[in-house]
Amino acid sequence: MGDFDSGPQGTRCIKRPAYHRGGRTPENPPGNPPARRVFVAIAAAILGVALILLVLWEGFETIVLPRRVTRRFRLTRFFYRRTWLLWVAMARALVSAQHQDTCLSFFGPLSLLVLLSIWAMALMVGFALLQLATGSALLTHDGSSGFLTDLYLSGTTFFTLGIGDVVPRSTVSRLLVVVESGMGFGFLALVIGYLPGLNQSFARREISISLLDARAGSPPSASEILHRHGHEHGMEALRLLLKEWENWAAEFLEAHLSYPMLAYFRSQHDNQSWLGALTAVLDTSALVMVGVEGACQRQAELTFAMARHAVVDLSLVFNTRLREPGQDRLPPERLALLRSQLAADGVILRGGEESDEKLSQLRWLYEPYVDTLAGYFHISVPSWIAAEHRADNWQTSVWDRHVGATKPVGGAKGKPGEHFKG
Repeated sequence: MGDFDSGPQGTRCIKRPAYHRGGRTPENPPGNPPARRVFVAIAAAILGVALILLVLWEGFETIVLPRRVTRRFRLTRFFYRRTWLLWVAMARALVSAQHQDTCLSFFGPLSLLVLLSIWAMALMVGFALLQLATGSALLTHDGSSGFLTDLYLSGTTFFTLGIGDVVPRSTVSRLLVVVESGMGFGFLALVIGYLPGLNQSFARREISISLLDARAGSPPSASEILHRHGHEHGMEALRLLLKEWENWAAEFLEAHLSYPMLAYFRSQHDNQSWLGALTAVLDTSALVMVGVEGACQRQAELTFAMARHAVVDLSLVFNTRLREPGQDRLPPERLALLRSQLAADGVILRGGEESDEKLSQLRWLYEPYVDTLAGYFHISVPSWIAAEHRADNWQTSVWDRHVGATKPVGGAKGKPGEHFKG
């Protein structure tokens, strides 16, 4: 009940509304004092602006900026590292070892879609908070109001739906709708232009890896590269191959520094990978630098430098902790076997303590980085010496198993030139 005041004759009573008590006004109903409303408005405005600027800056660094970001903490990097570790743990716990690589291959595309969805949702929430900060000056058909209504308007505006069931009333609210609508158009245009470019970078990377199948085996190895170039004019073909991979390593480095998420995209075949191919080329370049008769040592040095640059910078981008290889990939007895196999193919690898020491030093320049990246991405590092009688990818098919073929087309091993003989 309100208070009653007597008139001059004591017979006229005026009921004072309850919200007049304590100085409250209709604009300040009970339970919502001015200080609280101002605090909520200021907090919503600060949080909304911060959220919008954070997403815009992360999107600029991730999509638009064509260079590596040296800042130690980035939300996008944090998102990828945490979700990747979670995805790997899930694959190990729920998927058989035979299908784990297939499960891990889903992470790259799915994580990109999730990241873009998070950015879009964060922008919508940011503009909804700004609408809340302006007092939710909205006109609705059912008279509803509140943050959920602000979020609904923000969503329909961001995706330019134009339903019209929620209309802004104030000038500031209308301005926010215009700005968000333009930002939604820009976001969609950026995504439409970004995804094809990302797919093209992935395709260019995989073309060279696929071409390496017939030149280095699957998985590729240094012994197989030299074995298949032991024929006449083979050293010139090897020089051209190393030249191509020098260019590939440079393009790979630039693409993966600009778009690090490409590293999570795995190759089409389980026995192929960008890291495996890069390691095989580094191994081959190291052997040629140590001394292969007739080979172009200068080109091997250039390819080695570019390929090592790529693995070192990728280790820095993903902030992987450098570690020593757990197992020696080329112990002395395996090196001796490699020399004897290459000599049988007509490829003479220089021997002696000095050559062995030089090879060891060259390996130390890249193998720790390769091993670290292999552990992080869960990719197998290829051996220096190819496995006996392993068929290339082009030599096998499902049809061969259906018709009961006893051996693949061509021979994976043998003298130079036998690789393409039936």
